[in-house]
Amino acid sequence: MISTCNYLARKFGVRSAMATAHALKLCPNLTVIRGDMAKYKAVSSQIRAIFSRYTDKIEPLSLDEAYLDVSDCLLFRGSATLIAEDIRRAIREELGLTASAGVAPVKFIAKVASDMNKPDGMFIITPGEIDGFVKTLPLEKIPGVGKVTLAKLHELGLFTGEDVQAYDRTALLQRFGKFGQSLWNRCHGIDDRNVETSRVRKSVGVERTLPQDIQTEEECLAVMVSLYEEMKTRLERVCPSFEIARQGVKLKFSDFQQTTVEHRQWMYDESQFPALLREALGRQQGRGVRLIGLNVGLKAEDSTQPSQLAFDWS
Repeated sequence: MISTCNYLARKFGVRSAMATAHALKLCPNLTVIRGDMAKYKAVSSQIRAIFSRYTDKIEPLSLDEAYLDVSDCLLFRGSATLIAEDIRRAIREELGLTASAGVAPVKFIAKVASDMNKPDGMFIITPGEIDGFVKTLPLEKIPGVGKVTLAKLHELGLFTGEDVQAYDRTALLQRFGKFGQSLWNRCHGIDDRNVETSRVRKSVGVERTLPQDIQTEEECLAVMVSLYEEMKTRLERVCPSFEIARQGVKLKFSDFQQTTVEHRQWMYDESQFPALLREALGRQQGRGVRLIGLNVGLKAEDSTQPSQLAFDWS
């Protein structure tokens, strides 16, 4: 299974989550390298150390992405653009890596901007450019808009931010609920979220990608049972009481489509997983299963935009 690929390989049609055998058919000269998670984590820590020279407001999104709030940084007279340039320079000179950056006064727009000039570029959106930017923004570029939601939006004749701006807000909320409000806000350039320096963990999960697709419930059950011990160990680290909010099973099929079945559950219970698996397999439609995952949702705890940077060094 291909976990990620460089931009040259993508020109041949290779992409993440593709079977390695298929990737080699598309690109016979493809060089496949075994993953090294320990190395990735070490490099990610080095990059975060570089970020910390400029600000302590850092929100990691993954091993190769992060938000930065540099509104309090005094370097370069507080210019977010010059700060981003200097961070990219430091990453390049010290680690020999390229990094893309998006600079904007709004968090989600900074994320979108970071994807504009990959793999080694920067894109700046000033406050005065926000409205024009979101008007022409394809809806699939907005974080949180997946394939299924995008198809529903297209059915309504909504393709860009400007389309959503002109659409009836009440109708949007009735059709999409909470997400409809979020989409309305994004298409009007609104994002009140701050960079979160400490993120509350909301879930715990474990999954396994299979070397070959499997078909039967018995095969899936055997793989699922093999995940129980790791799941229990991970959950115990963050929630020794095993009190949870929900419990679920995720399957990814041979066509790369995935489905998740979750039920409300107040206490972690392995005996609930087989029924969840059976329900998920009800959506199989003859497809092979290539990934099986377990997850639990944890109980929630009570608990003018600054300059936002979004970095991606993939």
